[in-house]
Amino acid sequence: MNDHLLIRPDGRAELVMRRRLPHPPEKVWRAVTEPEHLKQWFPAELTIDGDRVRYGFGPDGAVLELEPPRLFAHTWGEDELRWEIRPDGDGSLLTLTHVFGDRFGAAGFAAGWHTCTAALAALLDERPLPAPGDLARLHEDYVAILGLIPGELAGGTVRLERQLTRTAIEVWRALRGDQAEAGSPPPAPFGIPGTPAGPVTRAEPGKILEYETAGGAVRWELREGTGHGTRLLSTCPGAAATLAACRARAERLASGLLADQ
Repeated sequence: MNDHLLIRPDGRAELVMRRRLPHPPEKVWRAVTEPEHLKQWFPAELTIDGDRVRYGFGPDGAVLELEPPRLFAHTWGEDELRWEIRPDGDGSLLTLTHVFGDRFGAAGFAAGWHTCTAALAALLDERPLPAPGDLARLHEDYVAILGLIPGELAGGTVRLERQLTRTAIEVWRALRGDQAEAGSPPPAPFGIPGTPAGPVTRAEPGKILEYETAGGAVRWELREGTGHGTRLLSTCPGAAATLAACRARAERLASGLLADQ
């Protein structure tokens, strides 16, 4: 397994996943392009129809490259998928490249493709398809593998973005957001280490919590994320030590949500 994430000059993310399969390229090619095989491991219907790709729902994709039995590239919505098959000894090396705009969604995409390619390998081996694994735990593994530990510091402001594996309401409860009251200090999980918190100025359950500090406003926001979880966005005044503390806090939150499943 060789999985990594690149950021293109245009700002889009490029997820690359490689799998060595003990089968000839022609057999792998059939498994990644023929509907009767695809339906057993691919996450949607897929039929190649001339220069179009039909998914069974939503708009069609476009075929970008088609070179049997070596290369199949196509669009899916705003994303691009590229399946490349190379001979490797008595087997094949399959390289999947997924290009997309939401960098922090990469762990969710990787967890999904990891599960799909495991099913593809079983199909090729003529083994029973594996049962779906723990996608939430796999997601958290890929956060580390792909280097998605969040946070940046610019102009005295810490900004943190992190995909989580639970719903917004579940994250809100884990942060004790149901205890937040306008005019009172925020619940402790919303605090910034070493920074006294002022009164809550805005609290929308499952969405937003804002409060004041001597250095400026702190904002926590929960948005729709990639996959089944929510996206955490947090901004606060601070320096390098604050960034480190906020990163550690976000990872504790993610670990706690995983443990509570």
